[in-house]
Formats: sequence, structure tokens, C-alpha cells
Amino acid sequence: MKKFAIILSLLSIFSCTSKDLIIEEMSFLYDNSNAQPSLTSSNGSLALTWISSDKDMNASLNFRQFKNEKWTNPQTLAIGSDWFINWADFPTHAISGDRVLTSYLKKSASGTYTYDVFLNLQKLSGEKIKEDFILNTDGFKAEHGFVSISKNNNKGFFITWLDGRNTVEKELNGNHKPMTIRFAEITNAGDIVNEIELDSSVCDCCQTSITNTDKGPVVVYRDRSDNEIRDIYVTRNINDEWETPVPVYNDGWEIYGCPVNGPKVVSNSNNLAVSWFTVADGKPSVNLSFSESYGSSFSNPIKINDYTAIGRVDVAFLNDSEVMVSYMEVDDVGTYLRLKKVSIDGKVSEPITISKIDSGRNTGVPQLEILDNEIYIVWTVFENENNQLKTVKLSSKDF
Repeated sequence: MKKFAIILSLLSIFSCTSKDLIIEEMSFLYDNSNAQPSLTSSNGSLALTWISSDKDMNASLNFRQFKNEKWTNPQTLAIGSDWFINWADFPTHAISGDRVLTSYLKKSASGTYTYDVFLNLQKLSGEKIKEDFILNTDGFKAEHGFVSISKNNNKGFFITWLDGRNTVEKELNGNHKPMTIRFAEITNAGDIVNEIELDSSVCDCCQTSITNTDKGPVVVYRDRSDNEIRDIYVTRNINDEWETPVPVYNDGWEIYGCPVNGPKVVSNSNNLAVSWFTVADGKPSVNLSFSESYGSSFSNPIKINDYTAIGRVDVAFLNDSEVMVSYMEVDDVGTYLRLKKVSIDGKVSEPITISKIDSGRNTGVPQLEILDNEIYIVWTVFENENNQLKTVKLSSKDF
């Protein structure tokens, strides 16, 4: 793989505010196909992972940081030809102290959705600590994925994932048992400890989300009831005990299949924000709810979209009381990636159109992060017969 060529250009885009915003486009040019980005912000820098693959499906997991206004040289963390590569179930990562933990998916059998979660732990310097070790140790040939990772205050990492070990069995009615969501801790040495099942019935293929507060980790995901209500649920670890999962809000969305559209949770001290997609009452919507009590209760949802929502949300705290939300929606002209600022008191900014965007799977799930009052968004575009990553940034001071 050749090094990134970073092309900077200034773009003016129309917003519904009284002035135009300046967006700086950072186009990464690679060999092969590049997609499945995961973007995080930690310790004064951004970190990006993604998968590069060729026509023979030889794949590599890559990592780099954005520090001092430039990208570090990319590191290749893992390579393989038997991976499960999917637009919705993409690798994730987190940084804790001087360590980075990354995930990817490897096929375990010939079935379409039989794959395991593999992890790599190394120092930011590139020194390997533990390579290519499996997260789900159940041994079942089933689906395991949709991973979320957060730091554990320099003690290692918290990790959660969807686990299909029970789906290989059938219930009395002949249906397969549901997917579950599990949690574990990864130590600084790469040991997997304190593994537990959080919920025995969850939506099959929606992304999970995890954040760490000063009272412990909080996990948000799409639940699945016996009546096929698939609303967003939250569970917290308080005093080393996991609470019974409860809904962030009772949308009452009944759907007989997975919408492949997960939530996102972020935290800032005692404040939490959760954004999600729903089609309750037949109306596609992106909602946002705040908690000012570490997730013990949430405010009524704030509707984010103005047109028909597609979802694929992300959210990041801008300051103690405001977040930025990214989402996709479609109007009479086309599909757009848009951004709004939302405050805990319910004030919502006018939308900012980041880009016209393909509504299909190739777009992936756009990633949003904030660093030093700069907003960064990365997603996948199709150019020159290959998937490529596109990143833009804009100043939050212009909102």
C-alpha cells in the first residue's frame, strides 16, 4: 500500500444559518478498495482504522492517528484472506493510555454469517502485546460481531458485542433462539475477564455502542421483545453490578427483521446523549435523548431529521451541554449526510449539509468525532471502481 496523498481543498456549502461554512476536504488516495472506517478521539488526537482489500479478498486492517494537524504513517495491524467484510459490521478500536485495542471479523465456517471476533492489542508505538486472539471463546459456529470498545481508565478496555452462540439451537416453535449481547473487560496484557451476558434477546445485526463514565461503563443497543418490538435499550454497570436493561424510550417499533441501524451513546461527566433511528408509527426518524444522571433516566426524544430519515447516526459532545449529531436523510432531491448541534435544554440548530451521499450500503456508517473544536466526519465513497474513504472537517465555532 502506498502512503496517503492528502489533498486539501476549500468547499463552501449552504446551510440554513445566515452564513456559509468552510469545509476542508481531506481525500485519502489508496491502492485497492478501502472502507469500513472507525474514527475515535482520545488523548488529544484522532485515531482511524479501516479495511483495505483487493479483488481476491485479501484484506488488511490499518491504523493511523491524526496529530499536530497531520496523519501519522499507517500501520498494518492484521492481514488475512478469510475475513468477514461487511459495510455494517465493521472493525472498531479504542485507545487506553499508550495502548490501542482493535477488532476484526474472521470466518469460522462456510456459512454466510459464521464468523468470530478477533482482537489485536499493541502500544501506540507499534510494539505488539497480543496478536490475533479470539474474543468469543464459546466455540460455536455462529455469528459474533457488531463490536464496541471503550477505554477503562488506563486499566485496559471495556468491550461489548452481539453473540450468536444460542442461535444454533431451536426453540419449541422451531425458530432459532435469539441473538444475545455480551460484555467483557480486556486487561492491558490482553486477558479477557469478567465476561457476562447483558441481554438474552437482542436485534440480530444492529451496531452496539458503549461509553465509560466515572461511575462505570454504559451499553446501548437495539433490544428484541417477544412481540418483535425493537427499541433502544440501555444497561449500566454500577458498583460492579450490571443493572437490568431498560428502554431509553418506548418507541414501540414493531419490525419482523433487523433494520441494521444501531444507536450511539456518548458521555461527558454525568451527562449522556443517545441518538438512534426508528420507524415507530411508520415514520422514519432520528431521535436524540439526554441523561443528566449517568443514564439512570433519559429525557423525552428530540427529533433530529427534517425529511425522511435513513439513520446511520453518530454523536459527539461539543462541550458540557451540547452535542453534534450526524445522520442521513433523503428529500425530494437526493440523499444527504447532515449535521446538527443540540443542547441539553432542547435547542436544535439548523441542519448543515455535509455532502450529498449514496443511500446504499457502500456508504457504510459515517463516523463523527470532535477534536480541539474541529468536527471530523469520515465515510465511504465509490470512486474509480473502488471504495475509498472521504474525510472532511469544519470548525464548530462557525455554528
